[in-house]
Amino acid sequence: MSDMIWLILTLAVLTYATRFGGHVILSRFKRINPRLEAALDAVPAAVITALVVPAAFTTGIPEFIGAAMAVALSFRLSMLSVLVLSTATVAALRYLL
Repeated sequence: MSDMIWLILTLAVLTYATRFGGHVILSRFKRINPRLEAALDAVPAAVITALVVPAAFTTGIPEFIGAAMAVALSFRLSMLSVLVLSTATVAALRYLL
């Protein structure tokens, strides 16, 4: 197998392990502190931001426009719609530019 496939499989296993481990730890508590719950709710947005923003600012105009469009659309549309439209925008702009 290529290195990329090994990397994808390793990251998938590690992602599953951290999710399962978090579930095991949190299931031991009868009640979760509201501050902890708010912090955990913010994690997905923080991770996506940490991954997308550097790419949007360093790779080119199509990626920047796609990221800006995703931010604007996310206030009105579902996550799937935002993903599809933003990805299509980046692909179209890469083709045109």
